[in-house]
Parts: sequence; C-alpha cells; structure tokens
Amino acid sequence: MNLRYFTSSQSCYIQLDKRFFQNIIQHMLNYLSSRETLTPPPVDLQELARWLKALSEPKRLSLLDLIIQGVQCNCELGNALSMAPNLISHHLSILREVGLVNAERDPLDARWVYYSVNHAALERLNAAFGAFFDPNRIQPRRLTCGPQASICIDEPTSAQS
Repeated sequence: MNLRYFTSSQSCYIQLDKRFFQNIIQHMLNYLSSRETLTPPPVDLQELARWLKALSEPKRLSLLDLIIQGVQCNCELGNALSMAPNLISHHLSILREVGLVNAERDPLDARWVYYSVNHAALERLNAAFGAFFDPNRIQPRRLTCGPQASICIDEPTSAQS
C-alpha cells in the first residue's frame, strides 16, 4: 500500500505493508478486550476517596484515634493534642461531614458538645479498606499492548505480500 504525503514543495511516498496495519488493529482489539475483562473495584471509590481525603491529615487521624478510645468533648481533645479550639472544631467538622464522627450536645448545657465514633461508618470504612487493599486482588500483567503483547495474526506468506 502506498500513502502519499505532500508538503508545499515536494512529495514523499511512504511504503506501509499490510502487516503494519494488522498489528495496530490487533493491539487496539487487545486493549479493548482487556478493558472489558477488568473487574470493577470492590468498593464505592467515591466514598473511599472522601474517607481517605478526610484521614490524610495527621491531626484528624489523632482526633479520630482519641474519639475511638471513648467519647470526648472539645476541651479534652484540645488538651490531649495541644490544639486551639477553632482547629479542633475545623477538623471535627470534616470528620463529621464524612460521617465518621457523631456530635451530641449536653442535655443540661448545650454549650458542651460530645464527640463519638459512628460505629456503622467505622465498620464500612474498615471493610472498604480491607476489600480495596486486599493483596489477593493483585493480578499478573495482561499483555494487551506494547512489544510483548501476544499477536494472533499469522505471518504473511510470500503470496500475500
């Protein structure tokens, strides 16, 4: 097959054989078929990403650790971590937003807020981490592209060339 490529003042001919196009098509088919065989992630990635983002701050992890150990008020958390109350509130609001921490006002004096872990959310987080980061999910590489990909096209014979 001859392809003609023109520039402003000259013409250039490129000789491309049938095998070249067969290889490209085969690589594309291998890639497309591999996309169909990939297993979906075992967890909701949006929810997992929200949790990971919230827990990516070391102070929030420390707060969650203290709250997992038992119900805490803002002043107890601040004293334990040597943090200002506004920073404690900021980090706790993020943990509450992703559902890992519950807040409850004191029934006698509403100025006091007590923080506890959301057991159901913690169980979902634990299950999601375990499922997503399970080493048994690791699979060997599928050779669907690149020079090592298996190509199922017969070599052209002299009659085909």
